[in-house]
Amino acid sequence: MATRRTFLTSSLAAAAALIPLPLRADEGSGIADPDKKKKPVRHPELLRPKALKHGATIGIVAPASGLLPSDLDHSVKTLKDMGFAVVLGKNLYRRDGYLSTDDKDRADEFMEFALRDDIDCLMCARGGYGTMRILPMLDYEAIHKHPKIITGYSDITALLNAITEKSRLVTFHGPVADSKFTPFTTKYFWELLGASRAVEVKDFPPYERATALEVNAPQQLVRLTGGKASGVLVGGNLSMVVSLLGTPYEINTRGKMLFLEEITEEPYRIDRMLTQLWLAGKLQECSAIALGRFKDCEVRSNSPFKDLSLRLADVLKVRIASLNIPAVYGLPFGHVKDKLTVPIGVRATLDADNLKFQIDEPAVS
Repeated sequence: MATRRTFLTSSLAAAAALIPLPLRADEGSGIADPDKKKKPVRHPELLRPKALKHGATIGIVAPASGLLPSDLDHSVKTLKDMGFAVVLGKNLYRRDGYLSTDDKDRADEFMEFALRDDIDCLMCARGGYGTMRILPMLDYEAIHKHPKIITGYSDITALLNAITEKSRLVTFHGPVADSKFTPFTTKYFWELLGASRAVEVKDFPPYERATALEVNAPQQLVRLTGGKASGVLVGGNLSMVVSLLGTPYEINTRGKMLFLEEITEEPYRIDRMLTQLWLAGKLQECSAIALGRFKDCEVRSNSPFKDLSLRLADVLKVRIASLNIPAVYGLPFGHVKDKLTVPIGVRATLDADNLKFQIDEPAVS
């Protein structure tokens, strides 16, 4: 018996050694974190960058794709006419396939501009593709120590959410350098970045090309589910939010207000991405969902499957409305001409019953 007990005790001890211990809260999910060596100290409160003033300096960099000088000429003139000084990054007009230049050069230049004391606002040149590749190369603690306004959208979604989470700094899903600064875009650019106050969004611009979902609400939000809720804003471009799942930069939606937008994705692709978020439990955790305008996201007229396709409205009904949390469609942010600046990390309220959207607290200091 003693021999048998000794054998069992040894066997159980050996087996126990093979069982992984439970992770502590600060150890993450077990996914290898490429920027583990640069993991910042956790700061309990998010920093709000200083408000943008006339005469401030805007630095323009290309952390994703590059562009042509002609793409930027009008925007630089517009920014200067608005009273800003403009500093251009050296990688703006370079090309490395679909990237402006290689990953290290893009990351190095972004960090250079982020740390320069003579630059007040860092505006990304455009989206395209590439910011995911440089996320492990950024020094998030250094960014926290040099807080400034960082703005962009589309592919820049990955960069903004990573910085807000890891650097504990409010970032802005808003214009890129080659955006057209329409009166609506300019108004809310200044409302969110130029003053320390809450902002209610009013006077929604009309839809550019109304789809079946939008045709009955030419200048209003479309209610998907009623109710009213508040939460800290996270999100941006749907494709990018989905692409971050399972990485150290995955967006935390628990109790947050998730905002999403997309462009040129057919309904089945929108369905697939929303379903992936649903399967991951990300949609169910939200306090509310604020959808932008999904531009050109109906089935193509030349698609051989156009008669078999669901409509965008059908997809949103199944994946969003069925969650029974406040949800609306049609906020003007992302890939639209008239662009709302949305602060990531700041609390907002969505009143789906009365179709109202408000930023509840200042986004800048």
